[in-house]
Amino acid sequence: MSTLPHSKKLNELQATAICGNDISSSCLYVSALTILYAGQFAWISLLVVAVVLFLFRRIYGEVVGALPLNGGAYNALLNTTSKQMASAAACLTILSYMATAVISANEAMHYLHNMAQGLPIGAATVALLALFMGLALVGIGESAVVAVVIFITHLASLSLLVLAGGWFLLWHGGATFALNWQQPLPEGGFSTALFLGFSAAMLGISGFESSANFVEQQQPGVFRKTLRNMWAVVSFFNPVIALLVLCILPLAQVGEHRESLLAFLGDTAGGNWLGWLISVDAVLVLSGAVLTSFVGVTGLIERITLDRVLPNFFLAQNRRGVNYRIVMAFFILCVSVLFATKGDLGALAGVYTFSFLAVMALFGLGNLLLKIKRAKLPRPVRAHPLAVVVSIGCVAAAFGGNMRLNPDALFTFVQYLLPALGFIFLMLNRGRIVRILLYVIDYMYRPVRRFVVVSNQYLQKMLEKINAQEFVFFTKGDDVAVLNRVLQYVETNEKTGRLKIVTVMNPGQISNEALRHDLEVLDRAYPEVKIEYVEIEGIFGPELIEELSTKWGIPKNFMFIGSPGDRFPYRVSELGGVRLII
Repeated sequence: MSTLPHSKKLNELQATAICGNDISSSCLYVSALTILYAGQFAWISLLVVAVVLFLFRRIYGEVVGALPLNGGAYNALLNTTSKQMASAAACLTILSYMATAVISANEAMHYLHNMAQGLPIGAATVALLALFMGLALVGIGESAVVAVVIFITHLASLSLLVLAGGWFLLWHGGATFALNWQQPLPEGGFSTALFLGFSAAMLGISGFESSANFVEQQQPGVFRKTLRNMWAVVSFFNPVIALLVLCILPLAQVGEHRESLLAFLGDTAGGNWLGWLISVDAVLVLSGAVLTSFVGVTGLIERITLDRVLPNFFLAQNRRGVNYRIVMAFFILCVSVLFATKGDLGALAGVYTFSFLAVMALFGLGNLLLKIKRAKLPRPVRAHPLAVVVSIGCVAAAFGGNMRLNPDALFTFVQYLLPALGFIFLMLNRGRIVRILLYVIDYMYRPVRRFVVVSNQYLQKMLEKINAQEFVFFTKGDDVAVLNRVLQYVETNEKTGRLKIVTVMNPGQISNEALRHDLEVLDRAYPEVKIEYVEIEGIFGPELIEELSTKWGIPKNFMFIGSPGDRFPYRVSELGGVRLII
């Protein structure tokens, strides 16, 4: 949400609850889904997923530890590749959040409908989305209180279900498991069953990426703990609950009760009261997943808007420091998708599946690029390169497995993705598009000269406004090759015609004439970018950056540095959003 300095930071429980409600709610549907494809080996598939998620803990920990800024996969790729690639990752993440919010809200209302017949599911879904929009508008601290209550209730309900299942087995034995174990394997045998079950079970870790999208709102050191806590929850409950289902229920009944399998399991193992409790818990935790989507998408869109991927319109804040236009726009988008699908969310399931898996793979790619391009950047943990490659391979395998399970869903995913990428493309190339429009208008409307002149003046002002933003690069006296790469990056990724090259000098230090000469050469080589060289006496750090940002009126996220070494006294996050481009 808001990144103002006075914003309340989330502690471990609050941060875990916000993202944990999404990932821990997966047991409500992933157990049935995995059993349908893997049969009696479903619990093994879920254990394999737990191993993959364990590898991703260090992948996320390394990237966010080195670059502790909101944005998740977008932030990782922005600091290692181009803005275009990073924006594509952001687009996938937003699609994932959109699908998560709508599916979770709709499924929650289906559970509530089972307890309150006659409930209009469509209207109730809109009302639930509106409720959590209101919570998001109040602020992340207040939203966290609701998330904590839901999360603790959910863990208590799952624990009670596991205990009731264990007690049931003590009295009734494992005859049902023995019968299920003897069931014939699906076509393709053990390996196919395990692979398809693994592909379906990978949906059980959706939400793991959410914590990285609001890391700036967390207290220091909390992020890695949220990864550990989410991993522990899904690694225990998902395989154990699947195993209890296989021990208590015949496989034939799993398909019959797919939509509310855990409620049926509770009813069988503990009685009607437990089935009712699990249904209530499902409504709460699925609602909590809606809150996760609002919090995660707000942090992400705020970040990409600050980087000029989206219009500054979204940066407006209310009195609580919340980007209310982002929250309201996300609500409108979710409601429009709900009505567009007429309540049939099978199509959105494809968007949810493939966008989430693509985001996970891109984050792994960002980790590898960070190792190559930002090797000297300090980080608290390091993931082994082989582990990163294996993790990306597992996600790719799950992507392929889901294509096999539901090929139509991939087509639906592409239908949603292409318009979103098209909009991002337009925003990133709006300067070029304006130039094209200027040419077309001038060519086609010469007879209507007054109209052409007025339009030309308006668009020229728009282009000047786009290119008027000045950028800053702090150099320690880099050679001409490094400075040339800086100019190439600015010319490729930023729409500007002005760049300050700043050297921070010690008192009494002699001016660097060689650097001045190099910049004169580069100024001629890049005529579209006006280069201004500035020498300042002082000590480079957050205070100087803040002073220069205020003095020059240049936001800190439009200031660049090269990758700092191990002796650099500050963390990247302390520099207020300064970006690494070399």
